[in-house]
Amino acid sequence: MTSLGGGSPADTVLRVLRVALHLAFAGLLLLALVQMGLSRPPLPLLCAAYLLAAVLAGVYLAGTVAEKRFAASGRGPDPGRWARVWLAAVTVLWLALLLISVEFSWLAFPLFFLDLHLLRRGPALAAVTATTLAVIAAQWAAAGSLSLPLVLGPLIGALFAVVMGFAYSSLHIESVNQRRALEELRRTRGELAASQREFGVLAERGRLAREIHDTLAQGFSSIVLISRAADSALAAGNTDLARERLRTVQATAAENLAEARRFVTGLSADAGGALLANLERLCADARQTAGASGKPVEFSLRVDGEPGPVEPETEAALLRAAQASVANVLSHARASRAVLTLGWTPDAVTLDVYDDGRGFDPAALPREPRPDGSGFGLLGLRSRVLGLHGSFAVESAPGEGTVVAVRIPRRRSETAAGQEERQ
Repeated sequence: MTSLGGGSPADTVLRVLRVALHLAFAGLLLLALVQMGLSRPPLPLLCAAYLLAAVLAGVYLAGTVAEKRFAASGRGPDPGRWARVWLAAVTVLWLALLLISVEFSWLAFPLFFLDLHLLRRGPALAAVTATTLAVIAAQWAAAGSLSLPLVLGPLIGALFAVVMGFAYSSLHIESVNQRRALEELRRTRGELAASQREFGVLAERGRLAREIHDTLAQGFSSIVLISRAADSALAAGNTDLARERLRTVQATAAENLAEARRFVTGLSADAGGALLANLERLCADARQTAGASGKPVEFSLRVDGEPGPVEPETEAALLRAAQASVANVLSHARASRAVLTLGWTPDAVTLDVYDDGRGFDPAALPREPRPDGSGFGLLGLRSRVLGLHGSFAVESAPGEGTVVAVRIPRRRSETAAGQEERQ
């Protein structure tokens, strides 16, 4: 009376054994009735046997149907709770039939398996022993004398049933364990898939945040600074300067719009394959923005080593690092000069951004973005560089300027390609 559903080989064997057990019980019951009818017992005993056999068949069938329904849909009585009551009813009805005719002794064999499957080991062995003794006693009473075959037959049948029953129980336990392991595996795979999806979402959010901060947000920051400078020029009556600064605002806004379009189409993560040209343009734009805001800063670019090919991810990270550092210089440093140094070594590409501004205490840098969304620049830059197995450092002190240092390893293929070009 235990569910054996599933699709493993062990489950298939168990289902076959169960069907064979049910068919054996029905066949032996029918055979006993036929043999009893051929022996022409008194009519009252024959009618009683037929009646008890019909009740036994009904109880047995009701138990198996209830078990199957519960296993398939979970409806009906729990087989685990009523199995022993059902077994007791079947056993009592069989004993009543055995008292009527010894022909029902053969039903002891399927009863052995039911005892061994539904009861714990100790009670099951006791039930098998009692059933065997009942069969021997019935055959002794029918034969009028006790002989060795009358004893050995039931004992051998009981011993065979015990061995087969323990094998059946072991197979059943293995099937249950396999099913549980499969369910656990499916659950774990589901949790892993959900975790991977969540990680992918978080990673994509982080990437979008870095891209927006290093591109669109910096452009908007420049527009705000130049707009304020234009407003100051208008307040001072200098319309020509105000007009010039508004033209700078228009140019910056147009560039920001183009950057947004590249961002939407997925192109903003690529530095465009021309890192030096992009950095030179960044310095020129920064000089123009600083001059238009009324706080001129001299931005310059230096190159150390012999330039060579780099991966698109490395190129994009260096450009974004330069953009974020330049934006910080414009917004916070109050510097008069800033130098971007791009360097090539045999195993890495480096970028140092120095400014002679007011500096700050690096220990005061936030460990996470502030509630207003600020403070993300250096955090996002650090995350981007570390994601490429690079190193990131900020050196500064109040009144002594700031240096942002980025180092990203070059892949072997890049180094080999650079050596081939030099040869």
